[in-house]
Amino acid sequence: MAYAYDDQNIFAKILRGEIPNTTVLETAHSLAFRDLYPQAPTHVLVIPKGPYVSYDHFATEASDAEIIDYTRAIGEVCRMEGVTLDGNEGFRMISNAGPHGVQEVPHLHVHILGGRDMGRMVEKPA
Repeated sequence: MAYAYDDQNIFAKILRGEIPNTTVLETAHSLAFRDLYPQAPTHVLVIPKGPYVSYDHFATEASDAEIIDYTRAIGEVCRMEGVTLDGNEGFRMISNAGPHGVQEVPHLHVHILGGRDMGRMVEKPA
């Protein structure tokens, strides 16, 4: 499958410095910043700096260095925000992909949400 990356998406513009953000963490291959419209007390977006549309795109085409950096950046954001299971109540990590996943920005990103009970993600089947 060919992945079509739109370099005019809002996260690409943030990475180029065209749109400001409130940075939580920046590494060689990743950027984490606060969501403009937080859905929980902790709501941080973590994006790779490379042009990846979704997690499956990233997992198949990113370098080992990018994958390690991104994964470690997510862990560090959770630690920095105090939502890890190490003495805390936990978090939800969401990554939407494509139209069925209701992805709004076509650049891989995960939402780290915490600081309250997030409720069920989907209803239990009847």
